[in-house]
Amino acid sequence: MSQSYPELIDDLNAAIARLRAGAPGTMKAFSGLAREALAPGQLDVKTKELIAIAIAIATRCDGCIGFHAKAAIRAGASREEVLETISMAIYMGAGPSMIYASEALRAFDELAPPADAGA
Repeated sequence: MSQSYPELIDDLNAAIARLRAGAPGTMKAFSGLAREALAPGQLDVKTKELIAIAIAIATRCDGCIGFHAKAAIRAGASREEVLETISMAIYMGAGPSMIYASEALRAFDELAPPADAGA
């Protein structure tokens, strides 16, 4: 990504405003979902924003990274907490890839005709 995150957030906010105007019902529902998901409960807002950063990394969403990094800062997250979150995202990016790789191999093996089927 070559654009700075402040610029990216500004650009996305403008695009989202146009989306809100064009699809107000959907965007209102999404905003309600966000408010509910971020409401403090057993997890505080800072923890939820750190989770969102990890998911944004895993899904490779530049805009999500920007929005949730900014929100994590507002919620009081430290650089060290973000680094630990990033470490978990890196770890989980590799782990799920390994698990799904083994599942892909299992699927192939279960679906392929037996090697000696023609014999």
